[in-house]
Amino acid sequence: MASFKEDVSEHIAAVYQTVIDEAKSWISLLKEIWPLLFLLLLGLSILLWFAKPAPPNKVLMATGVGGSYKALGEQYQAYFKSKGIHLELVETHGSQENLQRLIDRKDPIQAAFVQGGLINVDYLSGVESLGSVDFEPVWVFYRHKLYDETKHILDRDIAKLKINIGPVGSGTHTQALNIFKLNDLSANSPNLLSLPNADGVDALLSGEIDAIILVDGFESKNVQKLIKNPEIHLANFGRANAYTRLMPYFEELTVPMGGFDLGKNIPDHPIQLISTTTNLLIDDRLHPAIQALFLEAAKEINGKKSYFAKSGQFPSYLNTEAPLSSEAKYYYEKGMPALMKYLPFWLAEFIERMFVLLLPFAAFAYPIIKSIPTYRTNLAKKQINSVYKELDKFEKDTLESFDPNRLEQYIEVLNAMELKVINSKASKLVTADCYSLRNNIEFIRNALEKQMLYRGRDGLTS
Repeated sequence: MASFKEDVSEHIAAVYQTVIDEAKSWISLLKEIWPLLFLLLLGLSILLWFAKPAPPNKVLMATGVGGSYKALGEQYQAYFKSKGIHLELVETHGSQENLQRLIDRKDPIQAAFVQGGLINVDYLSGVESLGSVDFEPVWVFYRHKLYDETKHILDRDIAKLKINIGPVGSGTHTQALNIFKLNDLSANSPNLLSLPNADGVDALLSGEIDAIILVDGFESKNVQKLIKNPEIHLANFGRANAYTRLMPYFEELTVPMGGFDLGKNIPDHPIQLISTTTNLLIDDRLHPAIQALFLEAAKEINGKKSYFAKSGQFPSYLNTEAPLSSEAKYYYEKGMPALMKYLPFWLAEFIERMFVLLLPFAAFAYPIIKSIPTYRTNLAKKQINSVYKELDKFEKDTLESFDPNRLEQYIEVLNAMELKVINSKASKLVTADCYSLRNNIEFIRNALEKQMLYRGRDGLTS
């Protein structure tokens, strides 16, 4: 039992001594190569300074109050949640406010849905586009007994009715005024009302007004409510192609005969529509990984087949009013980065960021790390050379002023030099050089002791 305890004690002592020796060895090494380590830390610090930071775990997005933007935003919010990012939806009064808040560099809003045609390219500093994600048709509904479509150009003549064109500042209101302007119609007629869209729909259904203009998606509750009412008709934009030429942000869409209800054949004739697009705009400082996540969300949510869009049609860069971000440009040309296709978002982003970070650092660090052994050898040789210089000076001084009475003092100086060499780190790194130096010291020591070379102040004798 005692033997076992002694054995264990010996092993523990050996482990302890090994750890102490290794620690001393590392400390000694660090003392030698600290300038190279300083270079590595400096390079890494500079790289971290310029490297992109980790993506935020919270993003603010402007949508609207009710309507299709809010519903769409909630779908994006759920998608972001599944990827571990909180997408906070901020209620606004619509596209124009969304855009203004994006332009304001002090506003925390980082993304927003904005209707095409409302983007003033002269005031877009700091705002970029990730593309269009949906169609927003211009719907003009009216009470069917008020107009004979065979005798009127409805997109022009319907403005003479008591018609709601949406609240001032809304996308619908702005688009309605743009359409009136193209038709040389006044925007200040007393028959033009500015009720909220939902109130306008209720007023049309109750007969309080004659018509309404809505700019909204097909799935909108307001649009669906009016489509299904037999007392309400949808106006035909017979000159849709002209609108798309004069206002390039408009697209031309068609509702085929029976497109709303085949059984009842509603509508009973093809209807042409003009449509703007829902655009996903961002603050150009938004982290690239979050931009990629928005694009992937758009593909997942808006890329499915819808009433007007084919599968895979969205997202796409249909509206060119805002410049396309470089991240979106890469996405449209090459698709989603490979890592994000196969790994969770946080892991793919981390690996990509670390790769971008470590690759240049490795290129910088490799030659420094590789040079550590050479650096230590050069440092050791420098120590040897410094002793050689001392020896050379000692020899010259001694030759010039040799005094036999100081022989013991000379020998002590040489002994101190040799001891310095023996105790130096150079003795382990450049052993051959150390022995060569010691041999030279020994040669001069022997010459002094035997006075073979030094015969007084006159120097060497034959």
